[in-house]
Amino acid sequence: MLERPSTKRPRLGFLGLGWIGRSRMQSLAETGLVDIAALADPSDDCLAEAAALAPAAAQGRDLDDLLTAGCDGIVIATPSALHAEQTIAALDRGVAVFCQKPLGRDADEAARAVAAARQADRLLGLDLCYRHTAAMQALRDTVRSGAVGEIFAADLVFHNAYGPDKPWFYDAALSGGGCVMDLGVHLVDLALWVLDFPPVTKVSAQLFAGGQPLASRAQTEDYGIATLQLASGAAVRIACSWNLSAGQDAVIGADFHGTQGGVSMRNRNGSFFDFDAHHHSGTSSRPLAEPPDDWGGRALADWARRLAQSPGFDPAAEEFVQLSRIIDGIYEAGLAE
Repeated sequence: MLERPSTKRPRLGFLGLGWIGRSRMQSLAETGLVDIAALADPSDDCLAEAAALAPAAAQGRDLDDLLTAGCDGIVIATPSALHAEQTIAALDRGVAVFCQKPLGRDADEAARAVAAARQADRLLGLDLCYRHTAAMQALRDTVRSGAVGEIFAADLVFHNAYGPDKPWFYDAALSGGGCVMDLGVHLVDLALWVLDFPPVTKVSAQLFAGGQPLASRAQTEDYGIATLQLASGAAVRIACSWNLSAGQDAVIGADFHGTQGGVSMRNRNGSFFDFDAHHHSGTSSRPLAEPPDDWGGRALADWARRLAQSPGFDPAAEEFVQLSRIIDGIYEAGLAE
């Protein structure tokens, strides 16, 4: 077991060291908030690249190696099928967890993970990273201020002109689903987060694979549209896709329509990383946020700050279960129609 240094900074282990795992680790290391204590990945190449960023960290192959390294928290960036199982295993050992989305392939897996966090009284975080962009923060603040009145409709889109580069994304048993699970989860989360997680009373959807309606959950959809009816009567529409001929790398946006105005977020010039936000009133518009904005590691940094303050369970994790239930509802509705 690694000896704990005399510091209040949390000791973290990183499980899964592909591009996203290394990117998040590097962003967090630059904050100075934590000690990177241990790394684990079955790939020699991934482990070597991560070790170059954290040469003092212990190295291993799997979760068990991290759990014997005296970590206060573990950051999980493995394939989706492993998320819930690995999260629960770490929490059951009293270790806090920050996990890539989705927390589970369905709401049952997500609920079991949150229940494990509650039982262990340990902090559980999920990388819902778009909440932490300056554009979405400004958009949410404007909506919450009442400046646009009551929100009665919202439209959110995420079209990726490429799609994932890992084969497991296209295996529903491993990924839990296609573009809705990969991209739509962010859109649903942003809508609920901006509106303070209102009850959703009805879900309708259409899902497509290769231009044809999705026939079963064994397929992975590459295009999905869904409408969420909220208890307030408001309607939220989302659309997402992989490998769409979008004329640019990505089309990402969010519009919230209120009785006294509106707010919008747009990606700039097809970028996956640069976003503008505006407040609209009639035909006039004023900027709320614009690039540059280095937001990629903020969700993890926020979790690390909270972990340093208290490792205990945060009831806001229940939002992850609500999110998963709505994603389940989109798949159920998309297959039924």
